[in-house]
Amino acid sequence: MAQEKDGSLSEVRARVGASHGITDLAHKLHFYDRWARDYDQDVATLQYRAPRFAVDCLTQALPGPPHATLILDVACGTGLVAAELQARGFLQLHGVDGSPGMLERARARGLYQHLSLCTLGQEPLPSPEGGLVCLTTRTNPSNLRYKEELEATLDRLEQAREWERLVAWPVDRWELATSKLEVVPGTSDSDGFISGIVYLYRKQEVAKVEGVRPSAQPPAGL
Repeated sequence: MAQEKDGSLSEVRARVGASHGITDLAHKLHFYDRWARDYDQDVATLQYRAPRFAVDCLTQALPGPPHATLILDVACGTGLVAAELQARGFLQLHGVDGSPGMLERARARGLYQHLSLCTLGQEPLPSPEGGLVCLTTRTNPSNLRYKEELEATLDRLEQAREWERLVAWPVDRWELATSKLEVVPGTSDSDGFISGIVYLYRKQEVAKVEGVRPSAQPPAGL
C-alpha cells in the first residue's frame, strides 16, 4: 500500500471503504448525499483519476471539434468530469445522478446545461437529444458485482438499439485502494492503486456523430 503522507488519508480510506461496502441502493444514495460536501476533497486524497481518464477517452474517440457534441455524464456526482470536459472544449454537458446532494454540488459548478435526478437501470435516462454517453466504474474486487449489474443494464440498452457501444477501456491506477483487500496481488494494482473502466456509448435516437469511431483498443497511456 502507498505510504500515508498525512493523518487524513486513513480517515478518507475508512470513509470511502465504507461506501464500497454498501449494497442497498437507497442506503448508498443516502450515504452519497451526506458525503457530497467532502467528496471532492476525499477523492483528491485518494488521487482519483477517473475524470481525466474519461475525458482522454472522449477526446481520442472524437477527433473533431468537441464544442458541438452533447455529452451525457452518467452518475455525474459533484461534476468533476464536467470540469475536465470544459477545460478541453466540451461545452454541451448534461448530467444525471441518483443523489440530490451530489447534484446540488454539480449544479453549483455552473457547467451543465441540464441536470436530472436519475439512476441508471432504475428509470429511463433523460437527454432525448441523443449524443454521447460517458460513464465509469471501478474494477477492483469489491465492485465486481456492481460492474456485472451495470454491464447487464448496458447490454439491455444495446439490445434494444437505444445505445451503441463505442469504447470500453480498462485503465490502471484509478485511485488509491482503501485497504489491502482491494488490491489484487500480482497485477498492476499491487502498487497500492486499484483499476477501473471507462464506457462510452452513442445514443441511437439521433444521426451518427460525424467522426466518432468505435474502438476496441485503449488510447495510448491509459
